[in-house]
Amino acid sequence: MDWIKNLKIVELAGVLAGPSVGMFFAELGANVTKIEPKGHGDVTRHWRVPGETAEKAVSAYYASINWGKNVLFKDLRDSADLDEVQALCKDADIIIANFNRERCEAFSLGYEAIVQGNLNVIYASLTGFGPDDPRPAFDVVLQAEAGFLYMCGEPNGNPVKMPVALIDVIAAHHLKEGILLALLKRKATGKGSLVEVSLYQAAIASLVNQASNYLNVGFVPQKMGCQHPNIAPYGDYFTTADNKQIVLAVGSDAQFLHLTMVLGIKDSEISNFKKNQDRVEKRDALIELLHDKIKDWKSDALATQLQQKKIPFGIIKDMKEVFENPMARSMILEEQHADGSISKRVSSMAFSIK
Repeated sequence: MDWIKNLKIVELAGVLAGPSVGMFFAELGANVTKIEPKGHGDVTRHWRVPGETAEKAVSAYYASINWGKNVLFKDLRDSADLDEVQALCKDADIIIANFNRERCEAFSLGYEAIVQGNLNVIYASLTGFGPDDPRPAFDVVLQAEAGFLYMCGEPNGNPVKMPVALIDVIAAHHLKEGILLALLKRKATGKGSLVEVSLYQAAIASLVNQASNYLNVGFVPQKMGCQHPNIAPYGDYFTTADNKQIVLAVGSDAQFLHLTMVLGIKDSEISNFKKNQDRVEKRDALIELLHDKIKDWKSDALATQLQQKKIPFGIIKDMKEVFENPMARSMILEEQHADGSISKRVSSMAFSIK
């Protein structure tokens, strides 16, 4: 993809969503210049987990979405620094920005200002609640406003946020899609574009079946732990004889029948569970039956049988166990910094093109 290597991208973005878009293009080979505030840099440079040393050049969090970029530290209140950033923007193919409109206008770095000197620019704007809403928006705020916190957690328990800033990740994917379409448009017409994504609308777009359940039948999703409102057993987890936890994702009546064969469940025991709707309505009794059957199995033996019968399942793993898988390890990217330290992160790309 030599054409991508010729792209000049300026990243006026911090935290996760915007920088992850910049890293995506850096991985593809584009020339990505990241502008950070002079003095302290991107705020995530200082987001460290307990026990993480402050001696390294970057935090593990910052490293996760800032691979392969040329970083410049600039004070936009300084006229010389601002002139340099504006010059970079005038020569850029793509600008990734998560400034609000007021800040963009103050420094003449918004789309309207940039396009006057760069007609072909693709300006990719990322906001929390849209360009006209100045509210600051970290991921958990969007999880609350878009209904995720209301749905996540155990029944009658407190809200539980997702352990990854998934709204940021999803919004970044929407922005990548918009940029790639804008590049196709520019190739066809020679014209640039303004691409706008809000975290809020990205979150709403991600409600998919939960939104449809409400919009079509008025069903308001409640906290269900790992369970699924439409399918059973799906998301239910069980403890095996060797104290491993296994999660089932049975999506069809045929898969359920195969599961009962693996577990040695008699036909008379499943007379009330043969159809998915029956399993959903009688979920508690179903899960009790499955717990009783699975508790005597060793995880390896059960996994082998489930795999042979093509029944979707997963062993619940911690992060150490995840990266014992060669497929996961193949996605690790390393980068050496000026102080000699090496940071690691996973690739933002899970596709290949041949």
